[in-house]
Amino acid sequence: MSDSASLPALSSLTLRPATEADADLIAAIHSASWQATYRGLLPDAFLDGEVTLERASYWRARMSAPGAERRTVLVAERAGEPIGFVCVERQPDSPLGVLLDNLHALPAHQGIGAGKLLMRAAQDWAREQGEAQLYLYVLEGNASAIAFYERQGWQFSGAEPDHMGGVDITALRYVYRLNRESTHY
Repeated sequence: MSDSASLPALSSLTLRPATEADADLIAAIHSASWQATYRGLLPDAFLDGEVTLERASYWRARMSAPGAERRTVLVAERAGEPIGFVCVERQPDSPLGVLLDNLHALPAHQGIGAGKLLMRAAQDWAREQGEAQLYLYVLEGNASAIAFYERQGWQFSGAEPDHMGGVDITALRYVYRLNRESTHY
């Protein structure tokens, strides 16, 4: 998709700060994203069953947890409809910088620029915090997300064992060096 082709879609996208009241909305987007993206990577029983309740519990706790000043959660909307979100958080004493912990768009809205808009907002927030780098983890085998991050300039920096959905997985770490200029969206 050329940049000019994505301009109409980008112009209809807006971002807003998430509130504690958005926990269930964020959990629903997160669950739908995992159900579509992780099929074949995580057990179907997890994706078709417990993921929805597990994500709801996770986001209710996270959005009400102390430390909100260390993170930002933004919701992407298209014509007023929530279609994605990003969560980025400063990690105390991390040599890796700011963690881009979640970046999800509903499957029906992928490819319209929401991910890029959310990522730019995360980068801008990290710059405002005085940070020089972001990092993230992506599930090995999630080829579309890996390709997206690499197109945006993220670089592979390692792999770590993890556990998700009741199975052992490999999480790939990517880093992004920030320049000092601000990105406008």
